[in-house]
Amino acid sequence: MRFVTDGMLGRLTRWLRLLGHDVIYLKDSIDTELLEVAKEECRILLTNDVALFRKAKKQGLESHLVEGKDEIEKLSNIAEHYSIELNIDVTISRCSICNSCIREVKKSKIKKKVPSTTFKTYDKFWICDGCGKIYWRGGHWDKIEETLMKTRMIFKTKNF
Repeated sequence: MRFVTDGMLGRLTRWLRLLGHDVIYLKDSIDTELLEVAKEECRILLTNDVALFRKAKKQGLESHLVEGKDEIEKLSNIAEHYSIELNIDVTISRCSICNSCIREVKKSKIKKKVPSTTFKTYDKFWICDGCGKIYWRGGHWDKIEETLMKTRMIFKTKNF
């Protein structure tokens, strides 16, 4: 899916990108810019700003008022509304920083771009085609999976 998010949803933006969605994050933009991008690029506007949500609806733009007190609840809210699968598939994941596509890269190509202990410990790496950020399934992966598991639990609880 293609989204545009406002400045209050930076963390949610990163999660949606990891899940493979094309998300433009307009951190410091005013409402008119957000609405313009949503309209011109046929993107769904995600916001937790009630006034902006109402403006979008008034203009006939697809938008969603994101609810939740933390990222887990917000992500669950979006997943429920748009039937988003809460599993990371690195073949479709996007860079959490710049939104570009990521692709698997040969380990030998990134030797000087990651810490030596990381290079020795892990075998699979991905690189962002835009900003060049290198990704791997390091110790943080358990935290990512835990967050997604909690999000799935909220989602299942709401749907029973």
